[in-house]
Amino acid sequence: MIDAYPQQDTLANIISVSASNGGSPYNVLKNMSLLGAGFPLEGAGLLGDDSFGAYIINECNILDINVEQLLTRKGEVTSITDVMTVLDTGRRTFFHARGANGTFSESDLNLEKSNAKIFHIGYLLLLTALDVLNEEGKTGASRIMEKAHQLGFKTSVDIVSESSDRFAAIVKPTLPFTDFLFVNEFEAGKIVGDDLLEDGMVSISKAKIASRKLLEAGVKEWILLHFPEGALATHKDGTIVFQPSLAIPPEKIQGAAGAGDAFAAGVLYGLHENWDILKALKLGVCTAGASLFHPSCSDGIPNLKEVLGLEASFGFKKNTL
Repeated sequence: MIDAYPQQDTLANIISVSASNGGSPYNVLKNMSLLGAGFPLEGAGLLGDDSFGAYIINECNILDINVEQLLTRKGEVTSITDVMTVLDTGRRTFFHARGANGTFSESDLNLEKSNAKIFHIGYLLLLTALDVLNEEGKTGASRIMEKAHQLGFKTSVDIVSESSDRFAAIVKPTLPFTDFLFVNEFEAGKIVGDDLLEDGMVSISKAKIASRKLLEAGVKEWILLHFPEGALATHKDGTIVFQPSLAIPPEKIQGAAGAGDAFAAGVLYGLHENWDILKALKLGVCTAGASLFHPSCSDGIPNLKEVLGLEASFGFKKNTL
């Protein structure tokens, strides 16, 4: 937690420091466990042979997350991210060291060993080895997604909000094998080549257009576009559903790190349990809202009943669909 985000070459004051989980798979699995998922949870990835890697394995064991495919690579460090969250706004900035995670490749994953219903991968643009584009226009991630789809998994993708122009080239090869695509307004805009903001707010009409373009690029079921005001879900069959975010007073927000993953965890929980999309979106925005009560990614999230109870406590923002 910092008092302000500094200009380059200037100083900001660190108010407090905490350590916790981070990254799409870790956050999503931990959040589902905290919600009280009644179905098995499995993690796959690469850790360094260091104390952070040991911390992750230990916590996954406590949370009952299967770590059989969570491997340790000797000579590498565990991926870490320093998140700078401005105290009075909750806005965060990320400084990332890829470590072992950047070397994760197709050979490190055995999809045939898993009986999971949903295969979720994240974040594209942050998986160095899997983001390599070959001469055929495919990436390692797209080949993994294709195999997952062939094996009968429902497939889910999340993307990092990188400051680059690589989005279309790296993300689009995975879309024909993606059932559920999670994107924020920045990521969606970068993939389709359009700015979704008008006067500093997300334009719902532009968000709809971007979602249709992403479906046309190959996504098989849902585009799940989330932003501060809410979440827009657009299906291949033309169904469009908007769920506003919780109306949480700004003074109660401790940090927004992990809010996108909390949203994804809630939605994927609902989709796994065959809920209708509006119910799944409500769980998504409520889980995201709960994550705001703590500066870490997941430590603000209680059980499912308490998360859903946040609707009665705060209500939702205005529906702008």
